[in-house]
Amino acid sequence: MDVLEIDNVELNFGINEVLKAIYFKAERGKITGILGRNGCGKTSLLRIIFGELKPNNKLIRIDDKPILTPLYKKGFIKYLPQFHIIPNSVSLQSGFHYFNASFTDFLIDFPNYKTKEKLRFSDFSGGEKRLIETYIILKSDAKIVLLDEPFSHLAPLYIQKLKELLEIEKQNKIIIITDHLYKEILEASDALYLLKDAWSRFIKSPEELIHYKYIKSL
Repeated sequence: MDVLEIDNVELNFGINEVLKAIYFKAERGKITGILGRNGCGKTSLLRIIFGELKPNNKLIRIDDKPILTPLYKKGFIKYLPQFHIIPNSVSLQSGFHYFNASFTDFLIDFPNYKTKEKLRFSDFSGGEKRLIETYIILKSDAKIVLLDEPFSHLAPLYIQKLKELLEIEKQNKIIIITDHLYKEILEASDALYLLKDAWSRFIKSPEELIHYKYIKSL
């Protein structure tokens, strides 16, 4: 599984045209970033790829083969939504077990959690929860990983560590990532798209983000 393409995506919410003739490509070995202002359709696009949101129109291809079944039903895709996916009543260690993730590996990457294995998820801060859930999804055995706001509320040290893990995991995964922290997406991404006015634009250089008035300066 090397190339994921989604083509001719049309999504309307009532009279509001959210996505229009969207084309998007992500490849194994590359981090593909999506940027855009709030409400531009970034999360909707991820949900459409995942298969949980049905648009007016779409065509998904994997390695040039059309895929008609929602990807989540095929079992090779994982999605990190903006909301928390681990119940507050579950202990940290149990959360890893529930998602079939290695708590041992997590402690190697983040050793300061060694004394927190019995804590319930409700005991952690928003940033800590985000780190744990992002790690679980990223390190899963999925061939396609979608990450929505993975850097949200994270300390700079944790963001840097996640970027290092992304570099490792992209060798065997198709990874798509979006975040309002655009500088982090710029640094982490090998390929980049901007969603603006319901269209997708492939960004060849950061200066284009100024041209399209997404940012004022670099």
